Amino acid sequence: MTEATDIAATVARPSRARSRALARFVRHRLALFGLAAIVVLVLLCAAGPYLWPYNDLRINMRQRFAEPLLAGLHVFGTDELGRDMLARLMMAGRVSLTVGFAAMAISTLVGILVGTLAGYFGGMIGTALMRFVDAVLCFPSIFLLLALAAFVQPTLLSITLVIAATAWMEVARVVEAQIRSLRERDFALASEALGASDAHIMFRELLPNAIAPIVVASTLNVARAILLEAYVSYLGYGIQPPVPSWGNMLNNAQEYLVTAPWLALLPGLLITLAVTGFNFVGDGLRDALDPRLDIS
Repeated sequence: MTEATDIAATVARPSRARSRALARFVRHRLALFGLAAIVVLVLLCAAGPYLWPYNDLRINMRQRFAEPLLAGLHVFGTDELGRDMLARLMMAGRVSLTVGFAAMAISTLVGILVGTLAGYFGGMIGTALMRFVDAVLCFPSIFLLLALAAFVQPTLLSITLVIAATAWMEVARVVEAQIRSLRERDFALASEALGASDAHIMFRELLPNAIAPIVVASTLNVARAILLEAYVSYLGYGIQPPVPSWGNMLNNAQEYLVTAPWLALLPGLLITLAVTGFNFVGDGLRDALDPRLDIS
């Protein structure tokens, strides 16, 4: 009976931990606001262009600079070519969010690989890998991004890869620290004593136990990628017109700040909302998954 009780308690413990983590996340009001903002933006950008009657590339010179809420169905007004601003914002959001999520996925995978190898093997391999990470981190990310973007043809794929190439280092440092601390735990030493391969220990034993900080870092990386795409597109090295992104919409609106301020305000507000939302979710996940708060 005692053995059966111990097994049941062992099985139930992860479930209780997940429940407590979810409860802590739900109590984080800013995280819930951020999650709601992200869901609304994703749904709007994914489905909105199919439901809205205007196309983001449709030009109507007779309705240039129509003001928001004063131009019939053009609820967010029109731009310098008479294109509907809401349609362009939704398509631009689709591009910017795609870049953000794709760059996050790529940078997280690279960071996990580098950090896991460095933390597991240590020694010369770990030192060489982490000194390379430190060397790349010495360069300000925006200048490194612009330098890379200047040498590639600006397309959605190339900009995503360039942003990912400047965003994996933080993930690598987080993963390296976690793997190094877990490397000497009893379960890892037991797997090694039983003859498990290095790959099995790294990716089946150690990495699942480091997933919480990786999730937090990945969430924050989405916000970083969206912001970097906006930077590089605003400076003219990113997504090129006529394909809209929030960044190049800001770039195009520079000369109309006085006469048509909504051309800059609207994409700027959406960038702020998206970045703030992901940062709030990242903060909420960090608090929810912090094992120091897991009192049982």
